[in-house]
Amino acid sequence: MKIPLRILVEGALSIALAVVLSYFKLFSMPQGGSVSLTLLPLLIFAFRNGWRYGIFVGAVTGLLRLMLGGYVVHPLQALLDYPVASGLIGIAGFFPREKWLGVLCACFANFAAAVLSGVVFFASYAPEGTNIWLYSILYNGSSVLPETAILMALVYIIMPRLEKFVCNAAVVK
Repeated sequence: MKIPLRILVEGALSIALAVVLSYFKLFSMPQGGSVSLTLLPLLIFAFRNGWRYGIFVGAVTGLLRLMLGGYVVHPLQALLDYPVASGLIGIAGFFPREKWLGVLCACFANFAAAVLSGVVFFASYAPEGTNIWLYSILYNGSSVLPETAILMALVYIIMPRLEKFVCNAAVVK
């Protein structure tokens, strides 16, 4: 399968930007997790290029973040928290016209991976007697909800400007 050069370059730039943004946290959770703009370039890439490329670019981003200092307690946890969670952001590409739905579905899928990882690998952090599913949902939700709201707003601010820029660039050709 031959991948167009524009998609390769845009994918590489999206990966690089996502990794850089992962170092700038709006706030961090006490036992891991944070709110950042890491997912923004991945969402925009998926909207522009579709879910197949979006999932691939997200997974590569997750692998790179893992290699640059991910927190690992088990190999399956590493997969869930990094390439799987980031790769699931690519499902936003299923909804190029309904961006709100794309952001919502992608962030929910990312959240589901984090909840599953929390239940399976981080149950020991839950207070004794607490339902681990409820604990993982509340813990992960406390960062995913604000991040989703911020991403939704930024996608609606950035995408129209980006589409206008791309249209103008096509006319220049």
